Amino acid sequence: MALGAYVTAVLHRSSLGVTGVDAADRFQINAAALATFSVAQLAVYAAMQIPVGVLLDRYGSRRLLLAGGALMVGGQLVFAVATDVRLAVLARVLVGLGDAMTFISVLRIVAFWFPGRRNPLLVQLTGTVGQLGAVLGAVPLVALLHHAGWTPAFLTTAALGATVLLLVLAAVRDTPHTGPAPAVAADLATVRRQLAEAWAQPGTRLGLWTHFVTQFSGSVFALLWGYPFLVQGQGFSPTAAASLLTVMTLVTLVCGPVIAHLCARHPFHRSVLVFSITAGTAAVWAVVLAWPGRAPHWLLVALVVVLAGNGPGSMIGFDYARTFNPVHRIGSASGIVNVGGFVASILLILAVGVVLDLATPAGRDSPPLDAFRWAFAVQYLLWAVGAVQVLRYRNAARRRYAAEGSALALAAST
Repeated sequence: MALGAYVTAVLHRSSLGVTGVDAADRFQINAAALATFSVAQLAVYAAMQIPVGVLLDRYGSRRLLLAGGALMVGGQLVFAVATDVRLAVLARVLVGLGDAMTFISVLRIVAFWFPGRRNPLLVQLTGTVGQLGAVLGAVPLVALLHHAGWTPAFLTTAALGATVLLLVLAAVRDTPHTGPAPAVAADLATVRRQLAEAWAQPGTRLGLWTHFVTQFSGSVFALLWGYPFLVQGQGFSPTAAASLLTVMTLVTLVCGPVIAHLCARHPFHRSVLVFSITAGTAAVWAVVLAWPGRAPHWLLVALVVVLAGNGPGSMIGFDYARTFNPVHRIGSASGIVNVGGFVASILLILAVGVVLDLATPAGRDSPPLDAFRWAFAVQYLLWAVGAVQVLRYRNAARRRYAAEGSALALAAST
């Protein structure tokens, strides 16, 4: 049921992605203003990761899943009735705040219930199966939106979230042990020490930059700008664009177990896998952006297939956090790692919105294809920064464990 909570969180998170065009019409805003909806949501998500990690180590997963679920339901209720931009931004802030409490809470449950060699596979499966929420947030939500209207569509998502919240209350337990998990009454000095210890591990920072470099392209495409790119830039119908985003999610379900198997089988080469995913994504984007005129459908299918590997690839960052930190510190370390990809996503969402507005001729209702080309080209700067940092902290991890003379830890570090 904890996994069900994450599936629902992904539905809430991605619900704006396929409704962005409708949101722009409902609130009478341009691309840069539309970006503020997602930026507000993701900024709160990223900013809360470390505080939530500390709270998670202290209070446990169940309490945070319940609090997060309630916040997301409240956010969707507000978004359903909002007609004012400020109220809509507040709604996305509530969704981001609740979403921030969900994924790493589920990871902590996985760590307690399934320790050891099975953990990498189960973490990947958690992240991958959770993307089913994006499937619910694609074709079904678009169909409901166009059939019933804005308010009924988002009230339905809120009702689904409330149902899952009740199931979490009834079924989820923090650990396989009977009875409530004891709360750790950590003082501020202890919290600071745990965060410092997690940050001092080069593998934690390697995980952060792994999450940064692998996640943002697929995340931004699914959360906000992919749907307008397909509809306004490539001329897809709304249903066809939502279907292509669904294909992306379904391919993710296949990629996750494959990447988990490779990580478990070849732990020394996890960073090679990170670089391969990043290079492949950048290469296919280069072909799409350089293609004269609208890209053929087969090329756009290839793009979403490659982007489908971004989410599972970012899960490697959490595997680094698990490798380098004891179980009582996994919440804090995972919170640090989870900041990376969402900071990158925020930067890209803002940049794409600004470039689209700058590159759209005055008087046009929607950005032309060339504006989308310039906007998505910003990704290459983020890939360059992230790849350099992954290489830097991979080498730092190797040097640290080589200096300590631990060949086993060296083999597991990268």
